[in-house]
Amino acid sequence: MLEVKTLDKPDERRDFPRGHLEAVHMSGLDFAVATFEPGWRWSESVKPLAGTDSCQVHHNGYVVSGRLHIAMDDGGEQEVGPGDVFVCPPGHDAWVVGDEPCVAYDFAGQMAQEYAKAD
Repeated sequence: MLEVKTLDKPDERRDFPRGHLEAVHMSGLDFAVATFEPGWRWSESVKPLAGTDSCQVHHNGYVVSGRLHIAMDDGGEQEVGPGDVFVCPPGHDAWVVGDEPCVAYDFAGQMAQEYAKAD
């Protein structure tokens, strides 16, 4: 069955300190657009909602604008920016770099579900 949805009318919107997430839910795919404002950091903005020491969600992402620094629990670190496609396994912190909001698409589907749990 063909499914088409628009982000002009997301199935859900989740707000959290210094950011928000809009998602559409489809068969086999949750697609989310996350907007992180300057000063956003997972361990400060989402950790209290998620109740875990680090983000335990697997992300398949694409950065539209802005920059995001990702620090893995195992010590690995990487910065991603516009045009970067990334795969980030569970066990990480992340924060916005610079004064521009970071907008990222998440194709993993788990991001929307995780923030939905945080409500």
